[in-house]
Amino acid sequence: QLQLVESGVGLVQAGVSLRLSCAASGSIRSINAMGWSRQAPGKQRESVAFITTSGITNYAGSVKGRFTISRDNTKNTVYLQMNSLKPENTAVYYCNANDHIAPTLYWGQGTQVTVSS
Repeated sequence: QLQLVESGVGLVQAGVSLRLSCAASGSIRSINAMGWSRQAPGKQRESVAFITTSGITNYAGSVKGRFTISRDNTKNTVYLQMNSLKPENTAVYYCNANDHIAPTLYWGQGTQVTVSS
């Protein structure tokens, strides 16, 4: 089993930055990628970004250039740096981790990010 704990709940104004963190614990050896998804009110959950164990990253087009995903393998933690936040970025942000052996996609509990105009 794998546990993901997110931090970085935020109520911010448009234009500012916020960093989310997600710490993984438990069965982490078979995790080959971690990422972030989000779900805005009334919308489906969508992928925001992910990063592989080798450092390859991928971003949704709507956040490319403003959001940066990174990881600290020594802390088993993945980060999402969000710059120039917009009201439309308001959503619950979920950390996820892919276990390629199980195979299973694990999810964190979600953290609310609210961007006011």
